[in-house]
Amino acid sequence: MTRRTPTGAAVLQPTVTQAITEAVLDELAEQGYARLSMEAVAKRAGVGKSALYRRWSSKQEMAISVISEFSMEQVTVPDTGSLRGDLRAALDTLMKWLTHPRFSRIMPDLVAEVARNPELGEAVETLVGMPKRERVAAMFQRAIDRGELPQDTDLELALDLLAAPLYWRLVVRSAEPDPAYMDNLTDALLRSLTNPS
Repeated sequence: MTRRTPTGAAVLQPTVTQAITEAVLDELAEQGYARLSMEAVAKRAGVGKSALYRRWSSKQEMAISVISEFSMEQVTVPDTGSLRGDLRAALDTLMKWLTHPRFSRIMPDLVAEVARNPELGEAVETLVGMPKRERVAAMFQRAIDRGELPQDTDLELALDLLAAPLYWRLVVRSAEPDPAYMDNLTDALLRSLTNPS
């Protein structure tokens, strides 16, 4: 008996998924979340809409899934062996993420859309914000374990301190940080975290 190749949800070809992912990012960068549509993504990716619905049940699920996967690929914090080295590496990866040619156009629109759409905001926080923060929190925990940070370090505050200045400079002010700025920011963060009083 000849075995029939499964159809539908059973077959999710990686090349098709990649084409769709690229199309979602392009559409988000060019049109924004509000104007994003399954039809436009399918057309750009050269697939039928059914290929999208086999992967995601809605526009929101599709957009957040793609943004989450892209963001987690960008957020890699190597263990350099020191808090200063880790901070500098974390800032570099954060800058790379925020200045990515497509994502630098997606981020401001997404932030504005989240302010209008609480359900989207919750999805972004759950699938993008929290996983990223957990990954970076491990960096601070390593510093605590090495004795470079106090045991009672406020990790929530530390995470905010790390991301906020660079986000403000890149996204709000549209100012490019040079290496000297990044070094000075690293040193300022190190002082504030190791000498909180």
